[in-house]
Amino acid sequence: MCCVDTGKESVKEMAPLKALEAEYPILDPNFQAFCASHGIFSVEDFLIHDLYELAAFAEQQPTSEKLKQGITQVLSIIDTQHQPWLNGMELLDDALYNKHVLSTGCEGIDLLLGGGLREGQLTELVGPSSCGKTQVCLLAASNVATKHMGNVVYLDTGNSFSPQRIAQFVGHIAGRAFDEAGKRIFQRIMNGIVCHSVFDIFTMFNVLHRLVINFPSQLQKGGQVRMLIVDSISSLITPILGNSGSQGRALMISAGYMLKKLAHEHNVAVLLGQR
Repeated sequence: MCCVDTGKESVKEMAPLKALEAEYPILDPNFQAFCASHGIFSVEDFLIHDLYELAAFAEQQPTSEKLKQGITQVLSIIDTQHQPWLNGMELLDDALYNKHVLSTGCEGIDLLLGGGLREGQLTELVGPSSCGKTQVCLLAASNVATKHMGNVVYLDTGNSFSPQRIAQFVGHIAGRAFDEAGKRIFQRIMNGIVCHSVFDIFTMFNVLHRLVINFPSQLQKGGQVRMLIVDSISSLITPILGNSGSQGRALMISAGYMLKKLAHEHNVAVLLGQR
């Protein structure tokens, strides 16, 4: 029998440590500052760090006991996440019925991708500056909102989001005159594309965390998010990689982990623009 761990965890494990302070007071600002000095900003960051080494550093601090209690608390949060395994048939059903393919609106790109962007997966769009990555992102957002009746979250890292261009794409895709009925449809489509200006990786983490928290209420309202676009992730990653320590690499790994996790757990197609 083929089985695999789904890797699904609670919102807590995706949360920044600061967001857990109210529920777990031991994770206070002093503990958060200690963790930040070692490139740890969220629960999942603990999974990629040497915890024995972290505990050894904690021993050297004046508040060593409280810091060790905080480490134990975070490990407890991780340990309580016991997730089911899925067998091969369950995975196949999930792929067939939950992981749909969303057209980008560009036939050539859809052909290369085997039909389009897949829900539950992360797709990277790589190329030099000014090669058209943003235009593909805007077209994909317009097409998903128009043809697939899904909401799109667009994280704009370089002031490149153009509502005018989105409107042009939507008008072309819809292929109808904007009479009264057409205007209502147009307004619904445009309202389904939500843009957040994000200029650093910490803001992106906060936006993604809020997005995960709001997923249940979005489903109840019938406004399911089907695509997340980050245009471009390079603008957020490049500055932190200049860090001489391990913090930049840890943040980069956390960003990739969070985006893949969000795609898988919520059946969202994630599109990343990169240089």
